Amino acid sequence: MDKNLKRMATIHRLQVKGLELFYKQGYYNTSVDDILKSLSLSKGAFYHHFNSKEDFFISIIQNLVVQKVYSMLIEPIEGKENPFLTIEKCFENGLETAEHNDMDYGFILSNFMNEFNRRNPEIMRYLKDIMKIWEVNMVSIIQKGKTDGYVDRHVDSEGVATYLISSYLGIRSLMVEGNCKVLRYNFMQQLKGYFKSLEVKEIV
Repeated sequence: MDKNLKRMATIHRLQVKGLELFYKQGYYNTSVDDILKSLSLSKGAFYHHFNSKEDFFISIIQNLVVQKVYSMLIEPIEGKENPFLTIEKCFENGLETAEHNDMDYGFILSNFMNEFNRRNPEIMRYLKDIMKIWEVNMVSIIQKGKTDGYVDRHVDSEGVATYLISSYLGIRSLMVEGNCKVLRYNFMQQLKGYFKSLEVKEIV
C-alpha cells in the first residue's frame, strides 16, 4: 500500500475508534491507551500523527463530528422551499435514526459541549462553531420562508431557531433512557402544532 494511503487509513481508524469511545465513555474517561488497545496499535503510531490527546480530539471534530452534524441537520435544510416541512422531515429522520441505534448515548454535539463547557475553551470553540453554522442555516431557512410566504412576517427568526435547536437537543437527551418511539411521536406532534402557529395567517 502507498505510504500516504497507509498513513491516511491509520489516521481514519484512530479517529473513528476515538470518536466511538469518546462518545460512549466521555473524553475525560477515555485514555489514548484505551483507543490504541482496541486497535492493537502502538503509542508510536499515535504520536507519529498527533501531538496530544487534545490535538487528536480536535482532528475528530474537524473530520467526523462536523461531517455527521452537517449531513444530518444542516445539508437537509439548505436552500429548501417550505421551512416547516423541511425542518419537520429533517428532525424526524434524525430522531428515527437515534431510535433504531443501539449505541445511542445522546446527541454527539451536545454531549461534548456539556463535557467540555468551562473545562477546555479551545475545544469548546470548535464545537460552538458547528453549533453556530447550524443556527445560521436554521435562521436562513426561516427567513426564506417569510420571503416565500410560508412564515408569518412577524415571527422572530432567531428566536424560533434557538427554540428549535434547544428542543431537538432536549428530546435527543430524553431518548437515551426513555421510550424512544413514544417520545419521538409526542415531540413531532407538538412540533407540527408549533409550526401551525408560525404559518402565514389567512385574511378572512
